[in-house]
Amino acid sequence: HIRCADNGVWESACARLRGVKHKRLGEMSEGNGIVEGSRVTLHFSVSLTTGDIVDSNFAGKPATFHVGDGSLLPGFEEPLIGLIVGSEIDVTLPPELAFGELNPRNVHNFPVSKFKSLIEDPMNPAEVGTIVSFQDPGGGDLPGVVTKLNKATIEIDFNHPLAGKPIVFRAKVMSVIPPGTSAVSLS
Repeated sequence: HIRCADNGVWESACARLRGVKHKRLGEMSEGNGIVEGSRVTLHFSVSLTTGDIVDSNFAGKPATFHVGDGSLLPGFEEPLIGLIVGSEIDVTLPPELAFGELNPRNVHNFPVSKFKSLIEDPMNPAEVGTIVSFQDPGGGDLPGVVTKLNKATIEIDFNHPLAGKPIVFRAKVMSVIPPGTSAVSLS
């Protein structure tokens, strides 16, 4: 059973999450459970359905974030709602709730002539699989992956590398601090 926050932001994602393969281990509690604005500390892993781990902090220090601060995508936050300290989840998220579907409009072809110095770099020549970075209009980095290269054109895919893939999200909740509560760390 997936519990959903009762607000407009989550309604669409929540409707899709109800059909997602998931497993919750542990208890849920109305009083001390994770809600919007909670400060949550957890161990997590993100992997492909093949079992290949993309990211994990289970062997290291847990991550801390505030629910709704943008640190996690909504599809990763929603399964955490209602969990308490000690709870564990193992959720398989479809692409649209994880890193999005592949968008063919994010794949662009450019004349090779615009990338001549990059392709002919003697130390590190660009080839299929090379990540190249562009500057977006706001001055930020916009990475893309070279997917095709021939004498006339170079194809660069600006989709997230995990777009179009179902993602397995595992988490173990280590700490939940309710919204509005001040926390002091003593060392």
